[in-house]
Amino acid sequence: MFETLQTTDVVASDADLLVQTAIAVREAGSALRDRFGDVVRHQTREELMRALAANDATALDLLRPRLTRLRPDAGWVADELDGGALPPGEWWVVDPAEGNVNHLHALPEWAVTATLVRENQPVLTAVHLPLTGETYTALTGAGAHLDGRPLHVSGTADLGLSIVATSQARPDEEEKVVRRVGSSITAMLFDALVVRAAVPATLHLLNVAAGRIDVFWQFAGARADLLPGALLVTEAGGRISDAEGRPWTPQSLSFLAAAPGVHAEAVATLSR
Repeated sequence: MFETLQTTDVVASDADLLVQTAIAVREAGSALRDRFGDVVRHQTREELMRALAANDATALDLLRPRLTRLRPDAGWVADELDGGALPPGEWWVVDPAEGNVNHLHALPEWAVTATLVRENQPVLTAVHLPLTGETYTALTGAGAHLDGRPLHVSGTADLGLSIVATSQARPDEEEKVVRRVGSSITAMLFDALVVRAAVPATLHLLNVAAGRIDVFWQFAGARADLLPGALLVTEAGGRISDAEGRPWTPQSLSFLAAAPGVHAEAVATLSR
């Protein structure tokens, strides 16, 4: 049974808007859960791309009209692989099937995300994991939560005791970026306790916000991959920067999210 969204075009506050956004991503997630099942092997890249697009369309058919009704004047980012700064104003940055390829391979690591960006700053985000039923939310200045329970990053102060994670940036990435990913994993294998490498980025960032993982980094990357997790980690008390420790923006060429106690060590490792 789907939850009922407000029918008014104007939401009283960002807090109210977040509640309605969470309902919308749960509805879309329910539709994708109904499509989840056995692995279907695709013989060509074209077949795979059509299957990915079908999943996206299933979720977007629910998400786009609902979010547009909530914020009729907000722009819409049509391609979840896009990067860089957005034009002025409000924008919905949505990944209708984050970890889409995992969904098609019957792996559990996938989600639905929706983030409202205002003047290039994420204001609120909702990330729903349909297979567990969990919904992660964050609102600027109001903290990060898992199903209403506050989230906090870990208190780890030693990279040698840390679980760290990274993710591929995007399909068909430039060779120099791929090689940098490889060298960064090697460096972390020497300095960290455990290194995890998998897609999608958002799920690693949920774990950083929840204190389960201590560091996440990525080179290049798209807005839809990083904005939800960036807000969740920040509101959970974590540090966000690029891999060199400089302030992160959607135009940055790298991304780092970490518990405060190991942020400097992570920067040093990635800078080697």
